[in-house]
Amino acid sequence: MRICSLADLAPGVALRVDTVSPPIAVFHTEDGEVFAVDDTCTHQDASLTDGWLEGCEVECPLHASRFDLRTGRVDAPPAKRGIRTHAVTITDGDVHVLISAAEPNLPPGVSY
Repeated sequence: MRICSLADLAPGVALRVDTVSPPIAVFHTEDGEVFAVDDTCTHQDASLTDGWLEGCEVECPLHASRFDLRTGRVDAPPAKRGIRTHAVTITDGDVHVLISAAEPNLPPGVSY
């Protein structure tokens, strides 16, 4: 699915995409890499798009869990389960995301 033009996603910025369920977050790192992950922290219901991007990590704005955007792995608790990652391609200057078929790791009590 086409998300946006890469030019419209400045380095260091994240974009929430809520036309899919659960919503995803697309991050453009300062190093020029683009990653897509589920937008919901696996610890509690918080949007990772509102978190802090540092390198290839995003920190949840609610309780500071950190996730590796390359793998979805938890780098810092309190989250214990990783976030689902999605394949990203850049074609003709546009960002495309292929949504993973894996089950999302939503926090307790959250469903879409």
